[in-house]
Amino acid sequence: MNTSFLQQTAGALLAHTAEAASIPSPAQPLPSVERIKELMNRLKTILFPGFFGDACANEMAMTASLERLYPILDGQIHSGLCFAGNATPTALSSATLTHAFIARLPAIKRQLATDVKAVKDCDPAATGYGEVIFCYPAILAMLHYRVAHELLQLNIPLLPRIITELAHSATGIDIHPGARIGDYFSIDHGTGVVIGETCIIGNHVRLYQGVTLGAKGFVLDSDGLPINLPRHPVIEDNVIIYSNSTILGRITIGHDSIIGGNIWQVFSVPPHSRIVQKKATTTAFIDGLGI
Repeated sequence: MNTSFLQQTAGALLAHTAEAASIPSPAQPLPSVERIKELMNRLKTILFPGFFGDACANEMAMTASLERLYPILDGQIHSGLCFAGNATPTALSSATLTHAFIARLPAIKRQLATDVKAVKDCDPAATGYGEVIFCYPAILAMLHYRVAHELLQLNIPLLPRIITELAHSATGIDIHPGARIGDYFSIDHGTGVVIGETCIIGNHVRLYQGVTLGAKGFVLDSDGLPINLPRHPVIEDNVIIYSNSTILGRITIGHDSIIGGNIWQVFSVPPHSRIVQKKATTTAFIDGLGI
């Protein structure tokens, strides 16, 4: 192999082009996707004790699990702070955030339990809570979302998005960690569901596959770049949205409403609404006439 050729190519790769000038190479270690996967696997054993890995059925076992979790979480938070431009985050700052997140784990566990119950209660095919926890993609997606949302609430950079994108890759369910989702949330089947950053979803809401809760458009600044304003729907309590419906913009779907399948909705609807498609027209053809 021609060494001078490799050196020349290496120099070209390291050179700053005009296009790459805004993407500087990081000087500090970045969060590790593999370590974050390990973090989520450990959190599964903690948030669903007895279902994954070693059982955490007593206080001693749970304490041991938290002790194993702590250094992974602390290290990844530290790397996230480095990524965000804090060149010298202190051990104290990452430790404070790690403590704050661990203190929220009981609340996350409570919310996940409501999600498991909602999925089980809404699906006659579910044989029990264990099947829902082990097999249903909605629970994996919600586990990642609820963890990521709490990390984002603590202003921890990058980690929340990595965590939700891991679930997105595994399940086809794309939930931005910034969305606000209440208790007893269920997604049936799940593939293709998209929930945008500024969505607000109430309690006892059910979505089916292919539902999009998205933005209708963006407000641009003087440089033509989008401004991060509330732009996704507000879904109130006890709403059902059936498969492949698209709800766009900062509109409100009133409580106790039903949105039928394949609906394109860009206007708010009051509580107790029923939005469905018009009936299909049936036409009889004889010997091909009328086609």
